[in-house]
Amino acid sequence: MKVVAINGSPHKDGNTAQSLQIVGEKLKSNGIDFEVIHIGHKAIHGCIACGQCRVKRDGTCGIKNDVLNGHIPALRQAEGIILASPVYFSGIAGSMKSFLDRLFYVSLSNGNFFRHKVGAALVAVRRTGGSHTLDGLNHYLTYCEMQLATSNYWSVVHGLTPGEARYDGEGVNTLEVLGDNMAWQLKMREATRSTLPEPQVVQKVATHFVRQDLK
Repeated sequence: MKVVAINGSPHKDGNTAQSLQIVGEKLKSNGIDFEVIHIGHKAIHGCIACGQCRVKRDGTCGIKNDVLNGHIPALRQAEGIILASPVYFSGIAGSMKSFLDRLFYVSLSNGNFFRHKVGAALVAVRRTGGSHTLDGLNHYLTYCEMQLATSNYWSVVHGLTPGEARYDGEGVNTLEVLGDNMAWQLKMREATRSTLPEPQVVQKVATHFVRQDLK
């Protein structure tokens, strides 16, 4: 079993990365393979609503000239996904959001390949905006029917300069519990793999609120 984490911070060894290391150490101690892909320092285009992922259904995004498509196979094969972002203006870092918008659109357009995998999110923040950013990351996981791994508090860790997050005692404890809980859920998923529903068992119904008859 393997968990792939996405580091959405521009700093490869900053507090977001170190927070992921804390979770990863717990996962590895529970026999779970762990890998981090660092995308926060890349120039990543946002979704342009071209619809090519839905038309071609080849598991790729229609925007070919950046980093997303190179990472999709590893993320698709993983049993667990962790989304990790710093907080910029009380929200998800821009490159991370662009990456996730397109990644999860590709998943939904290709049989929802994240469905019933185990997902978790964590946030590194200097002072405030952590809960709002964590909520935004969790939207991706819950929308795609993933099994959400949680902890004994919100998985938000505080620090400014690289390494300070490790001095946030409660934050570190929260991340360690998250790692243990995620490992347990992955093992439960593996033990019941034969009962996992097939992708797209239920066809999604999509509507909007514009009514032509009210003009």
